[in-house]
Amino acid sequence: MSTFAHQLLGERLIDIGATLSWYRHGGADPTTWLNVVGRGVASRGEMVRATRTPDGPGTLRIGWTGSPVTDVDGIAGVSLEAYGPGAAWMLEQVPRMLGVDDRTDHGLAADDHPAVARAARNGRSVRMGASGDLYHSLLPTILEQRITIGEAHHQWRQLCCNLSEPAPGPFTRLLLPPEPGVLARQPSWWFHPLGIERKRAEPLLRVAQHAAKFWDWAALTPSETRAKLHLMDGIGQWTIGNVLGPALGDPDAVAVGDYHLKNMVGSVLAGEARATDERMLELLEPYVGQRGRVVRLLRLNSAAAPKFGPKKRILPMHTW
Repeated sequence: MSTFAHQLLGERLIDIGATLSWYRHGGADPTTWLNVVGRGVASRGEMVRATRTPDGPGTLRIGWTGSPVTDVDGIAGVSLEAYGPGAAWMLEQVPRMLGVDDRTDHGLAADDHPAVARAARNGRSVRMGASGDLYHSLLPTILEQRITIGEAHHQWRQLCCNLSEPAPGPFTRLLLPPEPGVLARQPSWWFHPLGIERKRAEPLLRVAQHAAKFWDWAALTPSETRAKLHLMDGIGQWTIGNVLGPALGDPDAVAVGDYHLKNMVGSVLAGEARATDERMLELLEPYVGQRGRVVRLLRLNSAAAPKFGPKKRILPMHTW
């Protein structure tokens, strides 16, 4: 096979497991199950996701068995099932979720920085997919503000177990995200026993109150959607930077204000154990337009900043 043919095949291959991974919030996410055996384009597995669509609740199952490729008709090597009133809408989203139209390199594999080039080569088949679902993406991301990721994932599960209903289809224990009307009716004090204090409960309530607008916002450009989200109290740069990637497929979205991200970027790109958000953005400046892709590829390549000192004891929020 010629070098050109190898390159062309590489552009068409999809690492489905890694591509779908950013739609799930923790291994026990009650709305999104992901099981992957193996790594890279040769992996096999399935994702089952329940969500709310413009047409009503829906459940989608995506299964794959090694080296799926894009072709003129969509994705070869992938099986799909969908259930509920939102089934047709979810099936229409599959090509976007898998990033079929996303080019995967953008010259990063030939970048001057060896860490970026290595991560881009290793992740050449990882796509920047888009769920098109801002509401579903915002809820668990808001919970991840200000606390550890493990505690936030536990709270997301508890929120769904308390307020959601079973998802359409044959998947027992799979839950939908909370219905916006149900979530919006809860007083802020109701969330405290779950460990969710007022500063995070109130943005959850605002998101529920404005949920109907998000379908139109998801059809805008990432910069337009960013401006809309900035108008909502409690939705800041960190939340927006984490949401625009998986919801809209924005390759430039960066979570400014993240406790760990700035240090990872500083360590990998400049050999600096600790960095500020300003320094992180300075180091990412050469990749404007693809900053989110660079960060994602570095993370998938197990990049991390060095750790110092003893691990801090984490106190659950409801004990504060």
